[in-house]
Amino acid sequence: MYEDRWLVVVDKAAGVLSVSLSPRSVSVKSMLDDYFERSHQRCRAHVVHRLDRDTSGLMVYAKSREVQQRFEADWKGLVYDRRYVALVRGRMPQQEGTIRSWLTIGKVFVKSSPVDNGGKLAVTHYRVLEERQGTSLVEARLDTGRKHQIRVHFASVGCPVVGDRKYNENENENRAQRLMLRAYRLCFVHPVTAKRLEFESSKVRE
Repeated sequence: MYEDRWLVVVDKAAGVLSVSLSPRSVSVKSMLDDYFERSHQRCRAHVVHRLDRDTSGLMVYAKSREVQQRFEADWKGLVYDRRYVALVRGRMPQQEGTIRSWLTIGKVFVKSSPVDNGGKLAVTHYRVLEERQGTSLVEARLDTGRKHQIRVHFASVGCPVVGDRKYNENENENRAQRLMLRAYRLCFVHPVTAKRLEFESSKVRE
């Protein structure tokens, strides 16, 4: 989507890891490192934020540890708009709303609590874009970026993301081939040039 001397913005496909779990596994980072080597760039890809393997969409990688650290030091100050779109089962409680809970990471699942139980606060704002037979297309905007946040929050209100077999035990009965969750908008202030960069891709990707 974009590249300069300090960073690169990519549109990750579903099913691809953000970062390799082992030297032999394929990830966006490993593909970028290979690209940098082939294009004779003396740099490596440094992950700034992650998407789940089965979530597609926009990501930014730094070309140096210094730029990565600038993002990490002021993520909320630099990133001013980050949105997802999800196809969920059923109808959301309201056309627009906010889901707020505390999330704790277990061995298998991320658990949600409506009261502070020592977990991390997670806030998701949502807006229904379209309602179809048995499903809703929903835009999500995050105040926080917790692991599985959108998936857990939508499941907690009875509207799990289509294709999410982890947080919907009935999903195995359906025929969705992938998780229907996509990061389609990413806007941030460049950590070096201070220029505002805004990226938006299709809300749907095969």
